[in-house]
Amino acid sequence: MRNWLLPEYIEDILPAEALHIEVMRRRMIDLLFVCGYQQVTPPMLEYVESLLTGSGSDMDLNMFKVIDQLSGRMMGLRADMTPQVARIDAHLLNCEGVTRLCYAHSVLHTVPSGLTQTREPLQIGAELYGHAGLESDLEIQRLMLQCLSISGVDRIHLDLGHVAVFRRIIKDADIPPGIETQLFNTLQAKDVPALKILCADLDKTTRDALLLLPELYGDGKILADARKWLPDHSEIKTALDELETIGNELNTVVDTVAFDLADLRGYHYHTGMVFAAYARGCSNAIALGGRYDEIGKAFGRARPATGFSMDLRELSRLVKPEPYPKGIRAPYMKDNKALEAMVGELRAAGEIVIAELPGHQGTTLTCDRQLILRNGEWVVEEIN
Repeated sequence: MRNWLLPEYIEDILPAEALHIEVMRRRMIDLLFVCGYQQVTPPMLEYVESLLTGSGSDMDLNMFKVIDQLSGRMMGLRADMTPQVARIDAHLLNCEGVTRLCYAHSVLHTVPSGLTQTREPLQIGAELYGHAGLESDLEIQRLMLQCLSISGVDRIHLDLGHVAVFRRIIKDADIPPGIETQLFNTLQAKDVPALKILCADLDKTTRDALLLLPELYGDGKILADARKWLPDHSEIKTALDELETIGNELNTVVDTVAFDLADLRGYHYHTGMVFAAYARGCSNAIALGGRYDEIGKAFGRARPATGFSMDLRELSRLVKPEPYPKGIRAPYMKDNKALEAMVGELRAAGEIVIAELPGHQGTTLTCDRQLILRNGEWVVEEIN
């Protein structure tokens, strides 16, 4: 086996793609900054218990684990940054008001989430803590859509769901946790035949409601159907009202909006509205998020929270990159103050200037201009 081969679904990022990703990252971080989101950098390694707080078994299976040689405790390489940012808000910042945080760093997965996905996503996201109203859900979703827009993704489809609908149905029926997990997995896969088998012994009201959820996907009409056929409960009514409000607010911002009452992505820690953005040319969601008001409880302070995240590496494949910029070739600059000053000015203006090295010509970066001394002054000329 060649020792330079990388593991499956792990790959290098070469200059053109790396620049493309970095430009997208800067644009998004700059947008988040002016919107009041403070950037944080959690550690790549933490104790497993902290990383798994509120995230369920899926995250446990998706996390690489190592033994800490100093403490002997099990440590994990983060597979998602949301629990880390929640820990920072609850335990380190300890702010009583609204806190807005953002991040842009790599995470690691034991298995890829799809056939074309990497096991090392570059996750960028934003989290808003301390506000339980629909206004913060709307702020986060608008911000997610703005980030996608400035990255060059157009014609976005938005799916909206709400985990409170499923949770209320399960709670009213007093269904054991084991059966609840099976129902969750079956609904998430939209496996209707398996769902019918699982619901066979449930009371008619619960059975009819659960079997209806996979069919409740589409435009605003399905919300009317849900109000008509789902159990008459205040929590379900509130959830449907929230979905309708957000849908009406965002239907002019995105290409299409759909409602999916069987979307339980992140069910183990989400507590309210969930959402997913899709783009042409990609079958997987390109951005995900939702409300998760209880995740900070394990860190000593449960706070209302909502947020989103996306993978910059996945986004970079959807947007055609600009050609890699060409540079300006400069002569070797030993003891030439005028040349050094000219090069400094050009670089300060954002130009790529590559100084030749003695005895070597050429570079992997193409230069289409050069610095030439004309009449005692250094000027930039095109290379014929």
